[in-house]
Amino acid sequence: MTVRSLHLLGSPTLRERSVEVGTVDEGTIALVKDLFDTMKADNGIGLAANQIGVTRRVAVVHTEDDDQIVLIDPEIVERSGTDRSEEGCLSIPDVFGDVDRAARIVVETTSLGNERIRIPAEALKARAIQHEIDHLDGVLFIDHLSPLKRRMLLKKWKKMRKGKTGFIKELREAEPSTPG
Repeated sequence: MTVRSLHLLGSPTLRERSVEVGTVDEGTIALVKDLFDTMKADNGIGLAANQIGVTRRVAVVHTEDDDQIVLIDPEIVERSGTDRSEEGCLSIPDVFGDVDRAARIVVETTSLGNERIRIPAEALKARAIQHEIDHLDGVLFIDHLSPLKRRMLLKKWKKMRKGKTGFIKELREAEPSTPG
């Protein structure tokens, strides 16, 4: 299990467009495992590679018990409906805003077996996938907010960060859950 450090708002890596992976190799598979481990350690439902400082088009989403989604070179090929809901981000802790997203999507992605596949998604799963693909494009959820709301949230973020330096958050392994 490898839990990586998270890049926080202010890190230039979060604003870079990630590079295509192309062929999945051992390094990509290891990156996917690290993404799931890091996401779990910070109680997230999605994580993109640039959030751990790797500018590759790889992200993971886990919104339901048995439904772990791996996104490698993802592209949304169908969108329908609109849904507005509150979003947050592991890279901007404790900051939330209402974002409009497509209610239903189909994403085309490369599997760990190097096959292009399509994954339909709706509700929270569709929202999380869109959020992570935005990350791969250097876009944050706050970019979808009105200028006024964005300024308010950035002011809150700066106040929360007062006295702190750097844009890296160190994480520890998630504690194994014990029954009972």
